[in-house]
Amino acid sequence: MRKINKEYHRMNNKIAAIVLTFLLVGIGQVQSQNNPDKNKQQQRYFDINKNLDIFNSALREIDLFYVDSIDVSKAVRTGLDNMLNTLDPYTEYFNEEEMKEFNTQITGEYAGVGAVISYKDNKVTIIEPYENSPAAKAGLKAGDKILSIDGKDMTKCDEVEGEAYGLTLNSYVSNNLKGQPGTTIEVTVERQGEKKPVTLKITREKISIDIIPYYGMVSPTTGYINFSTFTDKISSDIKSAFLDLKKQGATSIIIDVRQNGGGVLEEAVQIVNLFVPKGKIVVSTKGKLKQLDRTYRTTLEPNDTEIPLVILTSRSSASASEILAGSLQDMDRAVLIGERTFGKGLVQTPREMPYGGGLKVTTSKYYIPSGRCVQAIDYSHRNADGSAARTPDSLTTVFYTEAGRPVRDGGGVTPDITLDEVKTPTITFYLTNQYIVFDWVNNWVQKHKTISRPESFSITDQDYDDFKEFVKSKDFQYDRISEKSMASLKEVMEFEGYMKYSEAEFKALEAKLVPNLDRDMETFKEPITRLINSEIIKRYYFQKGVAKYDLQHDREVAKAIEVLSDPQLYKATLSAPIKAKETIKN
Repeated sequence: MRKINKEYHRMNNKIAAIVLTFLLVGIGQVQSQNNPDKNKQQQRYFDINKNLDIFNSALREIDLFYVDSIDVSKAVRTGLDNMLNTLDPYTEYFNEEEMKEFNTQITGEYAGVGAVISYKDNKVTIIEPYENSPAAKAGLKAGDKILSIDGKDMTKCDEVEGEAYGLTLNSYVSNNLKGQPGTTIEVTVERQGEKKPVTLKITREKISIDIIPYYGMVSPTTGYINFSTFTDKISSDIKSAFLDLKKQGATSIIIDVRQNGGGVLEEAVQIVNLFVPKGKIVVSTKGKLKQLDRTYRTTLEPNDTEIPLVILTSRSSASASEILAGSLQDMDRAVLIGERTFGKGLVQTPREMPYGGGLKVTTSKYYIPSGRCVQAIDYSHRNADGSAARTPDSLTTVFYTEAGRPVRDGGGVTPDITLDEVKTPTITFYLTNQYIVFDWVNNWVQKHKTISRPESFSITDQDYDDFKEFVKSKDFQYDRISEKSMASLKEVMEFEGYMKYSEAEFKALEAKLVPNLDRDMETFKEPITRLINSEIIKRYYFQKGVAKYDLQHDREVAKAIEVLSDPQLYKATLSAPIKAKETIKN
């Protein structure tokens, strides 16, 4: 036992020494470049050394003497995550397994069968096979529950391959579906309407996630491009889509970055380069290390500097989306329509870590051509409760576009034409989240081999009545905000003594807000029907079909077409306000 402990201590000390050396060398290089004060350097080295020693000693003592066995990896990961959480939400550590998923997000590529899966009803279920994917070609369908892969049980994690690495069942199944392109696997599924399990042979392929769900003509002269993230090849895909739309007769373009959370900064610069001259500054990054500051300019000859553009934004448009929208706004090159963007003006740099891990660390802020930074939250200054506050509008600074239009920093990019968010009924969220719509559509598609075109499809009133009965049969429960708000109001009124004066009025209002599923299903019939239609269309026409359907009901797209169809309105929107002439009195 003593020998084991000695080896244990020797191993921990060796690891601590290696980690300490690595950190001291790296930090020493940084500090020598930025802090000439030798005493401060030495003090910082000492503080790092001391705290690493404390952490290492605490971990060793807990592992040796704590009453129960501890999961060392989990304990260290928790400590690491908590440390990073004091910085900002975007500085993250990824272990080896998580790095694979991170790289997939960056490249948009992986090798596997091409399907979205989710844990549902105690089994991993196919939610959506991608169009033209191996899964779709082999006949895998939404709703199929995966029982086994190559004879290996997929209803629980293997002790060695799954539990040993702390994988969820979803991740474990995902890992078994992925593999080398060209290899074949047998997937056995439980399928609704089939008495026996169904076994399918699927040949894995290199999967390129379709980052552009849809592009096409939305009017005789207006082209539309929607994309979901900025991968490392998206600019070339956008260019191809743009050139194709021009061939189809597009004389104006709508670029949709609503719900686009960003991605690779350089790709945003390349997309801007399609529409502005070579040599224009698109974005600059500034951080603590001045030698890492960069200015990104357009480096290629543009494709079209004259075609009218509209960029659609939402509160979920972030990071690279804000660079694209904000820089084109600052250059007066595009009209922005929609909601104010999220306000993420922080740049992350990936750093390699030991054992295949990685660290995504915030290294700088970005500034678009007018000089403004769109970062909305100051994570370096916290409120008393530890939360980070948004920059108040009263503290923002005015900047100016090239034409002299006023724009502000400190809170995302405000569109030129703001359209308030369309409120989504709470009930639709729960119908989706509890897979109520998904399960009903599984039944519906078994009875319908084909449907009409996405642009014209809709379920019938009889279908909707059937759906309502299906919801009731599921003992569906949904969070009613009004009910919760009334309960909170009642507590406040009772605490402050107002209930005795307003009890009758309160009870009358409370009676009107009694939950009523039949009433709510009728009140919100239109958005619920659209939700059902989208899920059905996805089964027959995949994401492109859903996009075509959604465009029929898209008010932001309708407004964009209106602006692009009116040259005077378009020009006026991009022009500086006319200043009133001064009157000189003699």
